[in-house]
Amino acid sequence: MAVDLSFYTSPLSEEIRDEGRAQGIAQSILLLLEQRGIIVPVDARERITGCGDPEILRHWLARTITASCLEEIFAEE
Repeated sequence: MAVDLSFYTSPLSEEIRDEGRAQGIAQSILLLLEQRGIIVPVDARERITGCGDPEILRHWLARTITASCLEEIFAEE
């Protein structure tokens, strides 16, 4: 019996994977901020979790590593 695997290579499937990646990166940013003692107000939390662009989120994640405050993460967008 042949199984149709075309869904797994479809644009919709890739979109779903991208959304999952974005959610994972957003959660990593929030966890790292928490561990570093940086307070994340509700509006910033919504901005992070509401961003669906993995490239922007990766950029923010990289900045989260060295930022001394939340404003440094979002600077120069």
